[in-house]
Amino acid sequence: MAHEFRHVQSGDCSIRVAVEGTGPLVLMVHGFPESWYSWRHQLGPVAAAGFTAAAIDVRGYGGSSKPHPVEAYDMASMIADNQAVADALGGGKAILVGHDWGAPIVWNTAWADPQRFTAVCGMSIPHMGHGSAPMIDVARKMFTENGLFFYMVYFQDEGVAEAEFEADVRDTIRRIYFSWSGDAPEGGWPFGKKHGEPFLLGMSDPEKFPAWLNDKDIDYLVKEFEGSGFRGPLNRYRNFHRDFAAASRLAGTKITQPALFMAGDKDVGIRMFGRDPEVRMRDHFADLRGFHMIPGAGHWNQQEKPAETNKLLLDWLNTL
Repeated sequence: MAHEFRHVQSGDCSIRVAVEGTGPLVLMVHGFPESWYSWRHQLGPVAAAGFTAAAIDVRGYGGSSKPHPVEAYDMASMIADNQAVADALGGGKAILVGHDWGAPIVWNTAWADPQRFTAVCGMSIPHMGHGSAPMIDVARKMFTENGLFFYMVYFQDEGVAEAEFEADVRDTIRRIYFSWSGDAPEGGWPFGKKHGEPFLLGMSDPEKFPAWLNDKDIDYLVKEFEGSGFRGPLNRYRNFHRDFAAASRLAGTKITQPALFMAGDKDVGIRMFGRDPEVRMRDHFADLRGFHMIPGAGHWNQQEKPAETNKLLLDWLNTL
């Protein structure tokens, strides 16, 4: 059964959703710079297992609305979009699955609304609770004050990263996807760059892309981002202070729903969380049922290693 697109209204925004199957709703939320298409290998298997598999275009991406204001991309807005989809397609209930930025979005959605969202799986980015300061302040202290590049800081100035990425969308997509993958050589994601240097500097583009992202896949992503631009996706990074303030009411509490985490063992993202992220993560969950590192996968585990990702996901779904 092929997916179909539906549109769900969330306040002033329309959220495009790729939907396949019937049964309890499994709501999939992508990260940066991605699309519903990142879940193309999961929609069918999840639907075949007896669920309604639904992958959204996060606001700012693809076929969803693209409001201009930075504050339209705060975590409260992301949570509201997930609630709207759960109400429209799941009768007010959903299981959440998120990757990259989608992981913090689903962690926070489940944390804030345990009545609607009955279980949650995050990929690549673990949940570490509220923290002592907004992530962007920590990054500036660790990197910027020492003259070093950090991508989240680079993204703060409106228009700068947009201009770099939109100058050649195909080159941007190829470099980001390869450099964060498990196929990139050591150093594919360049550490040690100077503050103020461009994001793509030092990121490689292979002559032949790994088979997990073929020309058709790249063409689809390029078309989506040529249509949407990068402002909306980058605005998600410009809301750290708003998000920190809004989540303060949940500080010291745990995510109580059944939870799962997975990431590639070559994912550069997980390295940001230091040693033993599982131990630290378990402090913030009441029912973390698995913490898995997928051998050979980089940041895009559900695309690079779909069979391994799907087995972990379906095994967990069958415990619910």
